[in-house]
Amino acid sequence: MKDVVKHAVKHIVKQSKTPAAESAPETASFERTPKAMLLGAVLVLLGGVLWGINATVSKLLMADYHADPLWIACVRELAAGALFLACAGVRTPKLLAGAVRDRRSYPMLLLAALTCVLFVQVSYLSAIDWTNSGTATVLQTLNLLFVLAYVCIRGRRWPGLRESIGVALAFTGTVLIATGGDLSTLKLPLVGLLWGLADAACTAALSILPAKLVARWGNLAVNGIMFVISGLVLTPFVRPWASAPQLDWFGMLLMVFTVVGGTFGAYWLFLAGVMRIGSMRGTMLGTSEPIAATISAVLWAGAVFTPTDFVGFVMIIVMVFLVR
Repeated sequence: MKDVVKHAVKHIVKQSKTPAAESAPETASFERTPKAMLLGAVLVLLGGVLWGINATVSKLLMADYHADPLWIACVRELAAGALFLACAGVRTPKLLAGAVRDRRSYPMLLLAALTCVLFVQVSYLSAIDWTNSGTATVLQTLNLLFVLAYVCIRGRRWPGLRESIGVALAFTGTVLIATGGDLSTLKLPLVGLLWGLADAACTAALSILPAKLVARWGNLAVNGIMFVISGLVLTPFVRPWASAPQLDWFGMLLMVFTVVGGTFGAYWLFLAGVMRIGSMRGTMLGTSEPIAATISAVLWAGAVFTPTDFVGFVMIIVMVFLVR
């Protein structure tokens, strides 16, 4: 899911493509027929909805079962990573084997695993824990601003008019969410706001750091390796077997969903849809994530949003359509 902004740095991928990557099933191009476009749009929307609901499911695990964000991150990364690797082994075994043998890629794989998976997961879950799933998911959308800054610095240019308007809307929307419209107070917990901004920064890195690796070895293999590395790094600190919360049958179902549906399934659907409709349309339809997170937070987690919150949410979502 977190590669929703890869269009902003797609030139990096183009510069590093190899014949192996171009021939991979997961990077194959689809004919843009109306049927394929419709299917792709549906897949992207479903992926976004699952990811948004996953945020609320994570909030329920933390609030109702006192699951530690680090424990959820560790278990989710190891389990989802195993699913990614299993699919890579079936669909692109040569690319997976090549990625494992390519020792020169190890430093970048480790850096990407720590920054783009571990830090993203931990900061996102911590933002949800301190705020709510809707607010955390909307704040994550600010990653586009960090990508824009990278692209402008790399291209030695200033933001265009549309981009500048998008930045202004995003800044204003964030201020409204944080203060509730009263600039003399901070309605949103400062820690939650900082975790949300950290999540946005790390999510932006996800669209930049592993781009060449993905172009060479494919999404499934690279993401599987990154997820497993991240989970293994967390394991000695979290000791998930010793720190597991007491889960009843419903709690177990929530954990199964957050791994299979909310992480692996959401990413798989989103990726399959983007390959059919393109990353630009995928980014636009990906706004289903914060919408689903907000609705599910109200219905299932008892979150309460003010009119000012919704104005801020809309401003940040509009920013997505301007910063591209």
